[in-house]
Amino acid sequence: MAFDFFAGASFRRGALGFAAAAALVMSGCAVQPRVPTTTDASTSLATQTSRMYHGRFAVQYNDQNGTQRNAYGNFDWQETGDTVTLQLRNPLGQTMAIVTSSPSLATLELPNRQPVSADNVSQLMQNTLGFALPVEGLRYWLQPSAAPSSRAQTTLDPEANNGRPKEIRQDGWTIDYLAYADAPATGVKRVNLSRNEPPLDIKLVLDQ
Repeated sequence: MAFDFFAGASFRRGALGFAAAAALVMSGCAVQPRVPTTTDASTSLATQTSRMYHGRFAVQYNDQNGTQRNAYGNFDWQETGDTVTLQLRNPLGQTMAIVTSSPSLATLELPNRQPVSADNVSQLMQNTLGFALPVEGLRYWLQPSAAPSSRAQTTLDPEANNGRPKEIRQDGWTIDYLAYADAPATGVKRVNLSRNEPPLDIKLVLDQ
């Protein structure tokens, strides 16, 4: 399901849908990511992992009435151990939402409103924004690799000799790697994610 990354009219329709969903929630101040601590040696190594991504996103989804909506903008992803903070901004640079996800708690904030918390980050985003980005899967898919928590089908890129994936199918998602950074840079440049039920298409372009 293709759609234009920078279609102005579609963005305005998507922005209205996004704003309507956002208006249902009470919101507030910025949340500082919680950095978990542990005495387990293997987990301790994981909590020291830190990754940051900046880029653009486009999401196509169906709202609660079955109407197709689009949301576009920029994102900042900060990962410290098993805590992820994801900030979504519209093309004008205004904050749309800030999502913080850790194993014990997920928090979502909308501008000038009280934060909303839940145990499950996907359900929290779905209820608040009308769509849910697969935050837990993205922690691994952006590396790029399959998540270790479930079975996955990985197709390697036949044009590369470093074993990088061309496609991963996992947890109902199809992750298509369209481009990688040119040397000497490394990492994913463009990736599309799609799911059939409920329908959701996500395009990501990573600038750094």
